Amino acid sequence: MRETARLETPRLILRPRRVEDADALHASYADPDLMTYWSGPPHTDIEQTRADFVRHASDWRAWAITLRGDDSAIGVVAAGEKRQGNVSELGYLLARTHWRTGIAREAVSAVIDRIFAEGQRRVFADTDSDNSSSRALLERLGFTLEGHLRGEWETHLGVRDSVIYGLLREEWNATAA
Repeated sequence: MRETARLETPRLILRPRRVEDADALHASYADPDLMTYWSGPPHTDIEQTRADFVRHASDWRAWAITLRGDDSAIGVVAAGEKRQGNVSELGYLLARTHWRTGIAREAVSAVIDRIFAEGQRRVFADTDSDNSSSRALLERLGFTLEGHLRGEWETHLGVRDSVIYGLLREEWNATAA
């Protein structure tokens, strides 16, 4: 697993996520609306959020999204290598109070920059087909809809379809230029 290095943007600092960030992020993980399209139901207590952070610490690199000058986590962006050194999957969550501010785009962009700078060739995201906000973010970032998997996930909502969005390094570099 690669290092989860600190990343900086004009408004944000993305630092390695810590178990203690569960305190700041628990309200988001417990929010039924925010967690609608997550792979599991809203968290019922802080211990569940902490346990989730510990459980995923070894298989995904996770960055806490913080505003410059305030170290409190307001969200998270995570990357899991799916094909060693070549392909990573992205996931993200942002506290509702920061929606529609451009923060998610800025944070996810910084992680994409990092992944491609490490030499990976592709990133992808797997999202619920009804998650229009996540789909719109991916499309604004230049991701291409690559597939629709029917009946792919069994979640707290029941069996759900999944859509796969992908982005190649050369596509990202072309949009950055």
